[in-house]
Amino acid sequence: MGVVSGPMGKVGVVCFDNLDSGVGIYAADPEAYTLFAELFDPIIQDYHLGFKKSDTHPATDWGPLDVGNVDPQGEFVISTRVRCGRSVEGYPFNPCLTEAQYKEIESKMINVFNGLTGELKGCYYPLTGMTKDVQQKLIDDHFLFKEGDRFLQSANACRFWPTGRGIYHNENKTFLVWVNEEDHLRIISLQPGGNLGEVYKRFVTAVCEIEKKVCFMKTDRFGYLTFCPTNLGTAIRASVHIKVPKLSANMQTLTDLADQYHLQVRGTSGEHTEAQDGIYDISNKRRLGLTECEAIREMYNGIVEIIKQERSCK
Repeated sequence: MGVVSGPMGKVGVVCFDNLDSGVGIYAADPEAYTLFAELFDPIIQDYHLGFKKSDTHPATDWGPLDVGNVDPQGEFVISTRVRCGRSVEGYPFNPCLTEAQYKEIESKMINVFNGLTGELKGCYYPLTGMTKDVQQKLIDDHFLFKEGDRFLQSANACRFWPTGRGIYHNENKTFLVWVNEEDHLRIISLQPGGNLGEVYKRFVTAVCEIEKKVCFMKTDRFGYLTFCPTNLGTAIRASVHIKVPKLSANMQTLTDLADQYHLQVRGTSGEHTEAQDGIYDISNKRRLGLTECEAIREMYNGIVEIIKQERSCK
């Protein structure tokens, strides 16, 4: 895993390991994407399916929020999730954050959380002082990020753990925010079943409410800036936990079908995990060079087709 940094941190490649990484590089600060453009641009173009160094990301467009249900009969989809990464303006990314800056970001976000109302109202739980039982329960429920991710450790992104880290969730646990995990923020909307429209509407409401009080890093070229180049642009990953036993009996068949719709097939708990009980995490792959509503529609169309093909398998 390589990490490159611009003026806010040390210049150069820190290390190379974890050769099973899907991309293998992080940016330690926002300036890295410009300062090391010759390194990042080909990787970005390859991952985001042709986003060239001359391209620019389109303006934000949430589009219609009534996307619909990918599995209205409830046969295949266990749950649906839409999340995005966001970086708070004025701070480097994880490897260059000081202990004081971790605390500053957390403090800013606690003030924001305290002002959320209605369906978004909830509580913030800092990792500092959290009991192991509570922490493990949140991890088991797929709500909380894990300590000790080897890719983030190699990228020097786990310093001062657990200072400044925590999770906010609403009363129904259908809206979450991770603070200072991989990105400064991971904003997440989720619920059981396949109603992508409900999940997406809640997600958009939450992002817009938070953005009223916090400035996020954004450029004309890359859209929203994030620690990992895979999340540039909209930074949106819309996913389902889905059981498709017939298609997954031949994983190449499933991955080939997913590729046609620019989707990514991962294990139950995401990247670098195995499927548990035959449940796969399938999400949109492209996040850069298309609008938010286009990314959601791409995921919707792909999942609907996967379900159609699963039904037709003999």
